[in-house]
Amino acid sequence: MGVHELSRVDARRIAVRAQLLDRVRPAGLLDVVSGLTLLQIDPTAAVAPSADLVAWSRLGAAYTPAQLVTALEERSLIELRAMIRPAADVKLYRADMAAWPWCGEFRKWRVAYDEWVKANDVCRRHILRVLGDEGPSRSRELPDRCVVPWGSTGWTNNRNVTQLLEIMVLRGEVAVAGRRGRDRLWDLAERVYPDEPAVPADQARRVRDERRLCALGIARARGPEYPVEPADVGEAGEPAVVAGVKGEWRVDPAALGQPFSGRAALLSPFDRLVHDRARTAELFQFDYQLEIYKPAAKRRWGYYALPILYGDRLVGKLDATADRKAGVFRVAAIHRDTEFTKTMSAAVDREIRDLSRWLELDLVLP
Repeated sequence: MGVHELSRVDARRIAVRAQLLDRVRPAGLLDVVSGLTLLQIDPTAAVAPSADLVAWSRLGAAYTPAQLVTALEERSLIELRAMIRPAADVKLYRADMAAWPWCGEFRKWRVAYDEWVKANDVCRRHILRVLGDEGPSRSRELPDRCVVPWGSTGWTNNRNVTQLLEIMVLRGEVAVAGRRGRDRLWDLAERVYPDEPAVPADQARRVRDERRLCALGIARARGPEYPVEPADVGEAGEPAVVAGVKGEWRVDPAALGQPFSGRAALLSPFDRLVHDRARTAELFQFDYQLEIYKPAAKRRWGYYALPILYGDRLVGKLDATADRKAGVFRVAAIHRDTEFTKTMSAAVDREIRDLSRWLELDLVLP
């Protein structure tokens, strides 16, 4: 097997098509989540919750947030570590859960987590008994019997029950059974996850890498560790090089030589097309940062700027917010990274107006 030689245009089109952002739209929400493998949950909703915005970017007006609520209630989709995944994919994680913390490559932080759980085993066992007896519960409804507090310099400091539940997810003991408002409801994993046998660990990792590559189209074989979902794909796919970009890539062979027909799209800052900022810079030559944590005076593009896709290029950022109290979708600016043609401007304007209608808010332009 040789090394595929790709131009940046080739690589970008492979990535856009793999992310279901070309002109051919998916059939429905389950097809979107299956194709992308996940929707990331994020509490920031300056425009809309990220999971909903990602789904809308693919499906347009055919999508409503109620569809996601229903899929989660019916458990065709499940929430696993702040990601919404097809329920059928849980079997790809069960072996790692059973082997926790000795799953995959050695990581010191896993061992430290495991030692903390062992020190608080009385609390862990009590939580399991309470959930077994009372069913889905919010974390604040579960007693804190930890003898060793969770130490952190961040917001998780002393949030013992919440942190214990997160690690119990990794161990396959508990799962998110639903939500009450913004609060997660926790239950025993056996009552939430499909009753399917685990795929053996090595095979499951290969399948996850293959599915991730199929969703990304092109990715690095190795990269920095990301929480929850890797950005690299190991030995999945076939080797490739991209003209003008250093290093070797892995490409989905099924994506090679396919026709491409692009469109305009407005993306969530957490969209998988742009989530790996290094890959975005290398393939799309697109400079982007989420600026919600920056002081307003230091922001270049806005609090929650949406990347703008046109065809196979990321061409700008939309600085806009949904002001639901005022009933308006307020556009502060369109930051253009390249000169817009009349056709591009018209396509982007249509997307902005479509987003405003989908949000059921009146559009206010600068």
